[in-house]
Amino acid sequence: MVLGVELSWVDGVVRARVQRRLPIVLSRTEVRAILDVLDGDPRLVALLLYGAGLRLLEALRLRVKDVDLVRRELTVRSGKGDRDRVTLLPAAAIEGLRSHLSAVRRRHEEDLRRGAGWVELPSALDRKYPQAGREWAWQWVFPATRTYLHRETGQVRRHHLHETVLQRAVHAAVRRAQVTKAASCHTFRHSFATHLLEDGYDIRTIQELLGHKDVSTTMIYTHVLNRGPAGVRSPVDRLLES
Repeated sequence: MVLGVELSWVDGVVRARVQRRLPIVLSRTEVRAILDVLDGDPRLVALLLYGAGLRLLEALRLRVKDVDLVRRELTVRSGKGDRDRVTLLPAAAIEGLRSHLSAVRRRHEEDLRRGAGWVELPSALDRKYPQAGREWAWQWVFPATRTYLHRETGQVRRHHLHETVLQRAVHAAVRRAQVTKAASCHTFRHSFATHLLEDGYDIRTIQELLGHKDVSTTMIYTHVLNRGPAGVRSPVDRLLES
């Protein structure tokens, strides 16, 4: 019944199933080719997308306190489903991150000297800790190049780097690397999961690293792994060997 009117003709109607598309996955050679033509912040972010399986906004919303260079861990706050998780920090990104954070800290100190240096804080932390928004630990790992005036507080803040900056850089890099697949920033995450499966890692471990609530979501990568030359030997190969 809709709006008090019975619709007898809908009896027996079956919902159409939503078709799940297999994700696009890059080969290791293709990942390397794309990384080789990226530089600066886009390359470092791409290292984390592929090396830690992060979603784009998860990488851009990292704060300084979420990066542990000693334990080689990244803490993802309020990921999909508003869940926190800990994932690995790839060794290949450590030196680049260390150098990058040094430069970000120098810029933050300059912001502080001119009365700026604020960032947006989650929930109501700015009311509980009024000065926390200027502390180094809360700064974005990948801050925007420009500041803005927050009208409600009068604070001069920096937002994190906008996602379109990375999307454009990766799109251009895919073309320059002559990769023919329709790859995007999220393709690095798909490739991370698939390559871990290829290396023999347990599906539950990969589920935790990706932050999937249900292992069935992670299982999609087993379908990618087992299709075509990755998992099936063509009969023509056996035929022509004899």
